[in-house]
Amino acid sequence: MSAIQIRAFMAVAQHRSFSAAARALGLSQPTLTAQVQQLERRHAVQLFLRRGHGVELTDVGQRLLPLARQLGALEVEAYNLLHDNGQLNAGHLKLGAVGPFHVIEMVDAYRKRYPRIELSIRLGNSTSVFRDLQDYTIDLGVLARFHEPPGFTAIPYARHAIVLSVQAGHPFAERREIRIEELENMPLLQRESGSSTRRAIEAALRQAGVKPKVAMEIGSREALREASIRGMGIGTVSEAEFIPDERLRLVRIEGDPAFTETCLYCLDERRGSPLLMSFIDVAKGLRA
Repeated sequence: MSAIQIRAFMAVAQHRSFSAAARALGLSQPTLTAQVQQLERRHAVQLFLRRGHGVELTDVGQRLLPLARQLGALEVEAYNLLHDNGQLNAGHLKLGAVGPFHVIEMVDAYRKRYPRIELSIRLGNSTSVFRDLQDYTIDLGVLARFHEPPGFTAIPYARHAIVLSVQAGHPFAERREIRIEELENMPLLQRESGSSTRRAIEAALRQAGVKPKVAMEIGSREALREASIRGMGIGTVSEAEFIPDERLRLVRIEGDPAFTETCLYCLDERRGSPLLMSFIDVAKGLRA
């Protein structure tokens, strides 16, 4: 199993097409097809099912893909070490995030420090970010801390209070902050199950013995913001994610009992990667 065959396999898996994969690698289609077929014949397996003009991974192919990505990442790190003595003059760093707020800040600072490193960002929810880390689809994840899954390293980045987002005409709108007890029986707009914001506010409400009314469950920040503007209920949002609007007011909860903490996550086994460490160090510098 050669590195060339692994690259060919990953390209076809990514593009779901032999012709598209060949173009991406700058190879002729017969050459790329031959590389994949040699890999299949050598190990007596079928990696792809041909479906019309496209392909799908077989069960074996799906299980091979994360291992191939791991090998690819190690190959890149070895090349960088040998080619430029670890000076990070080349490379591709893939990031995953649940939102743009912190990751863009980090990327901006990193590009100024390491302009030759290629960066890409993949947005998703917490579950997909952790899955992509495990599959080597991404190198680092930027998301709210809510547990410490085994096999991952978490590097704290920022902590933000959960605040209320209310319509300009709401009784709370003219106040800078309220007591958490004042949310008793109030209509609350809440995020979907699994949201770090929802977990944080629910924990604070339980501790205070407060039971609001759930006006609606909303699965995105944008939709929750629109519902707040329309007066459909009281929204809860991380202070870092509140977007000023003349139709909305930000109201704090006294003592900031609910908060989220943003962390950088990576696989434990990759914690020593010079490429990953370079990004982590830049991110830490932003909060120093």
